[in-house]
Amino acid sequence: MFVVGCVDEDHRGSEEGGRMKNEGEMQKGEEEEEDDQDYDSPPERQIVVGICSMMKKSKSKPMTQIMERLCKFEYITVVIFPEEVILNQPVDKWPLCDCLVSFHSKGTNQRTYVHPPYTINCIRREVYRILQEEGIDLPRYAVLTRDPDRPEECNLVEGEDHVEVNGEVFPKPFVEKPVSAEDHNVYVYYPTSAGGGSQRLFRKIGSRSSVYSPESCVRKTGSYIYEEFMPTDGTDVKVYTVGPDYAHAEARKSPALDGKVERDSEGKEIRYPVMLSAMEKLVARKVCLAFKQTVCGFDLLRANGHSFVCDVNGFSFVKNSMKYYDDCAKVLGNMVMRELAPQFHIPWSIPLEAEDIPIVPTTSGTMMELRCVIAIIRHGDRTPKQKMKMEVRHLLFFALFEKYGGYKSGKLKLKKPKQLQVSPSISSFPITQKPSVEYGHFSGINRKVQLTYLPNGQPKASSEEEGREESSQAYHVHD
Repeated sequence: MFVVGCVDEDHRGSEEGGRMKNEGEMQKGEEEEEDDQDYDSPPERQIVVGICSMMKKSKSKPMTQIMERLCKFEYITVVIFPEEVILNQPVDKWPLCDCLVSFHSKGTNQRTYVHPPYTINCIRREVYRILQEEGIDLPRYAVLTRDPDRPEECNLVEGEDHVEVNGEVFPKPFVEKPVSAEDHNVYVYYPTSAGGGSQRLFRKIGSRSSVYSPESCVRKTGSYIYEEFMPTDGTDVKVYTVGPDYAHAEARKSPALDGKVERDSEGKEIRYPVMLSAMEKLVARKVCLAFKQTVCGFDLLRANGHSFVCDVNGFSFVKNSMKYYDDCAKVLGNMVMRELAPQFHIPWSIPLEAEDIPIVPTTSGTMMELRCVIAIIRHGDRTPKQKMKMEVRHLLFFALFEKYGGYKSGKLKLKKPKQLQVSPSISSFPITQKPSVEYGHFSGINRKVQLTYLPNGQPKASSEEEGREESSQAYHVHD
């Protein structure tokens, strides 16, 4: 049996817990394994996780990173099916496994496993229908099927700035997608008021993901889905689930903008971390459950205050995120053990972690990673308050205080325009007591007046005022 692993022959003895079998390991024979004194054999009963895919995917960096972490589970062994076995051997000759990780790869045959395992993923079909049935928001769309046996689904009327598909009208701009999920040639058609033409999207080639074409007419051969164009902020949100309770999201520049792919110094496409709203997290859960895809990716469009799902990609991994690799392996490993450990009488329970300490490798060793700094700061560049504070004893202030019911609480706040017009007129009368603080010229009140009743006069501010006579009544006035 040909199996591929994540460690070479010289490092097998250093592996802890589970393991991933290497190419040619079975050919060495049991005798040579017994002679290897450094080799720690796994427990008697291992849960075998089979990876069924083409080598391009099974040996990709994300898959390798996740499988290496999955092998750290004590009772899990990973077996990767080689291409020649998948393509050329009968199914009953395929490796036996307890858990099958399988996803669609171009060139594979659709087969049924003879010994049914616990499956993590199934192949997706009829994406839009399932989204609608689950009540998940998606752009308004219509399907044009060019099939002689289904003429009722092939009614297309094209105008200068719109198309009518089976009675559904789509004004430009609109999106034209091939029905086949393997065809990534998606066109966006623009109205004549915006210059017309179309933006033609395709799988990334170098630094391009789309090109502009002056052609404004829709394609006349093939079956397509026509969608309402959603005006986003120039970004697409990619969401990756690992089970219904975990979702990782990233944003990238929309390929419909100018077609130029933004890349970093290492040549990788630039992506930005995204926080999902509570509703978007619920959508991620619904997509994962509806498509029966434990490891799943889908695209979100944020437009007009809502989020719409425009594509479901099936078995998809995040690229270049060590945090995601750790989380994905942990979720998958716990899922497999929770499902199969009781059947094989393996003593296992989900480990409880008191704290997820972010430790990262650096050139100076492993260190704790500062994830973020949160600060609430109020700037100090503001106009000072134009405020005057004084003690007054004039009878007109007492009358004003009583007129507006100030004696009920001992305080009065005047804000209405008529009230503010009365206060300056009262202030024009001679005031026996000078203001406690001189602010210079006082000209009008345009915000508010506050009065506080002081039955025994203003409290003494210092020992220097000991000799002053106490007044019977007074008010504090604030502008």
